[in-house]
Amino acid sequence: MSKKSAKIAAIIDGLRGRALDAHYLGYFECFNRQLYYEAHDVLEELWLAARHGADGDFYKGLIQLAGAFVHLQKHLSPEYRKRMHRLRPAAALFRLAHANLSKYPEHHENLDVTATRTLIEDWLGKLDAGKHEVNPFNETAAPTLPLLGNE
Repeated sequence: MSKKSAKIAAIIDGLRGRALDAHYLGYFECFNRQLYYEAHDVLEELWLAARHGADGDFYKGLIQLAGAFVHLQKHLSPEYRKRMHRLRPAAALFRLAHANLSKYPEHHENLDVTATRTLIEDWLGKLDAGKHEVNPFNETAAPTLPLLGNE
């Protein structure tokens, strides 16, 4: 049983018994619902067990990708915007995610890695175009990460 919140535990439990790990599937479930912090959190448990293995950098890249969107999402909140500028840390996490995912083939663990890297490049381009002063994120145009095939 996950040590995470009841909400995360329920998501993971609902995904058990499939071909892919429930934590991995839970990442995509959370990410695609714009629950980026939870996506990061749910995959971290799988990454901790696999961080020294063949998929360690893959999971780390996905965690960094969710982390970048945590920064963008939090930047929309007035209380965070006043205290901390989160757009440069988001860009840094996008770059780290891109570098980690670049180590993997076009398709890995039912993910189109090439499309995911293109998504990262697009978001970095948006941040660069705004000179890291304009947040390109909005909830109506949030990205999704679809999995390929049957999970």
